Amino acid sequence: MEIKYRFWFEDSQGKYLFGEGLYLLLKYVDETHNLSIAVKKMKMSYRNGWGKIREVEERLGEKIVETKRGGSIPGETRLTEFGRKLVQDYERYMEVFDYYSKRPYKIPSLTVDGIINEGKSILLIKRGRDPFRGLYALPGGFVEYGETVESAIEREILEETGLSVKIRRILGIYSSPDRDPRGHTVSIVYILERTGGTPKAGDDAEELKFFDLDNLPELAFDHRKIIDDFLNLFNNKA
Repeated sequence: MEIKYRFWFEDSQGKYLFGEGLYLLLKYVDETHNLSIAVKKMKMSYRNGWGKIREVEERLGEKIVETKRGGSIPGETRLTEFGRKLVQDYERYMEVFDYYSKRPYKIPSLTVDGIINEGKSILLIKRGRDPFRGLYALPGGFVEYGETVESAIEREILEETGLSVKIRRILGIYSSPDRDPRGHTVSIVYILERTGGTPKAGDDAEELKFFDLDNLPELAFDHRKIIDDFLNLFNNKA
């Protein structure tokens, strides 16, 4: 038995934008600089190929090819910078799909969580989604492909709390396979310093609140242990 897969890009309304067929067409355009030759390689009509390109350009609001109608090479067609980036993005995800489909074992997902404490209080969010919907947790989330963990924690904090932060240090890395019921996740936990913004719940947070460190609510995941480690770190320094 062999795993097969196909994937494509959709817009925010779930409408098809870009997939394998158009990717191959644009690759042939990039190789030949000629749309007529490219559509012949795809075994489609010139009208059909040009129509597919125009349809995607209209949905994206960007040109993906440009054609010269004169000069030494009349009818020369090349990818625009945006079109080349679209091809590269598709190839990048194609490599990821291919890599994971051929791996003989599973790997954990990578997440980040942040500790923002002010005095004797700590900022927590009330989760608006499962798992642990309705319980409080440290703000954080999954690291996106192509993103550094440092950028991920800053982005997640801004999305969930409306605050800008800078990293003070790493508290620790938490990797227990059963820490998240959705699957094995490894979290890098940062101690952060608030640098701007106004606290406001966003993303999947129902609300956010600073809690006294001596009077914490029931917490999701292993965040009670994380906060205990944070308290022990600074108690030992005192």
